[in-house]
Amino acid sequence: MADARTRVECMMYDSILQDTAWTPRNSTSFPVEQPLRQGHTARTGYLPERTATNASGRDLAAALDAEKAWARVALDTISDAVLTIDLQGTVTYMNRAAETLTGWSQPEAIGAPLSRVFPLVDGKTHQTAIYPGRRAIEENRTAGLALDCVLVRQDGSKLAIEDSAAPIHDREGRVTGAVIVFHDASQSQVMLERIAHQAQHDALTGLPNRVLLTERLSRALGLARRHRHLVALLYLDLDAFKPINDSFGHAVGDSLLQAVASRAQECMRDIDTVCRQGGDEFVILLAEIRRPQDAKRVAEKLLAVLGRPYCIQGHELLITLSIGISLYPDDADDEDTLMHNADTAMYHAKRNGRNGHHCFTAEMNTRPLQRRRTEPGLHPPLQPSQYVLDF
Repeated sequence: MADARTRVECMMYDSILQDTAWTPRNSTSFPVEQPLRQGHTARTGYLPERTATNASGRDLAAALDAEKAWARVALDTISDAVLTIDLQGTVTYMNRAAETLTGWSQPEAIGAPLSRVFPLVDGKTHQTAIYPGRRAIEENRTAGLALDCVLVRQDGSKLAIEDSAAPIHDREGRVTGAVIVFHDASQSQVMLERIAHQAQHDALTGLPNRVLLTERLSRALGLARRHRHLVALLYLDLDAFKPINDSFGHAVGDSLLQAVASRAQECMRDIDTVCRQGGDEFVILLAEIRRPQDAKRVAEKLLAVLGRPYCIQGHELLITLSIGISLYPDDADDEDTLMHNADTAMYHAKRNGRNGHHCFTAEMNTRPLQRRRTEPGLHPPLQPSQYVLDF
């Protein structure tokens, strides 16, 4: 709202949204004609100065007209609704967004009282609300709309809005009216929800990202401590995923990751979380299990389901997985250690032949592994004609 108001206030309302008259220079600046004496012709030396002054006035008027036209186009392109009123509360301007939200057309609204074009009621009491435009004029300051205000549109329907108003000043600093900027409040909520979703979900697969996984893991551990049940983390890595990108391109690789994500979600319960950790790595949170064997069964199911062939853009692809498993409270009692141990177990599974799962043991920390983004000894890039990858 502040950005929209700043854009509007920068439009010089005193000259753009109100009629501006050009005042010519003082007449004393023009030479006074002298009486003609017999035998003398009239002197017209003052004409060039007067012509130049008139031309200057025409240029100024043309510049103001161009400025008004530019401002109106700019105001019609922004998403915020804009209304202006004079000191009597009469509508003097509205942009297209204001027409859409109020249901009034500009020709109908111009000259009508604000209370008719922009009727506001309290969303809870349904009593008439105080107009921020009137407050902006009377107090000569920016005024916001009270919470839960509802706009009654021309057809009688109601719309929750958010708005603020600022006074309009002339060149001498006198208040000449107010500008009201408003928008659909539901759109603000939608935008906030969209931003929150983007901050907590992976853009490619739509799965929860590490931020949301950390939050859910912390909550799951808290419940596990209280109710004395187990929590498991499964760390998944697609074996030799890089050759798929190298051979078929990133578009095919991205589609494969999306297909893997979809299948993994289908294997899980509603209380579990499938997270894309990054690249070709996924983490699955089993929020509540009874025995360690439950996590192993889920890992075996994932190996079977995700190992079925994928048809991606006309190519039939096969992949395998390496899965590491860590348990609360057996292997760790905090989020970071539990994640680290699942990651360590996954690399042991990869070193021991891949296409399998491995549970964390304390001995793994005495045999550190060198993490590598690409395993040694991989096959060279395949030709596009080789549609089946089986590692």
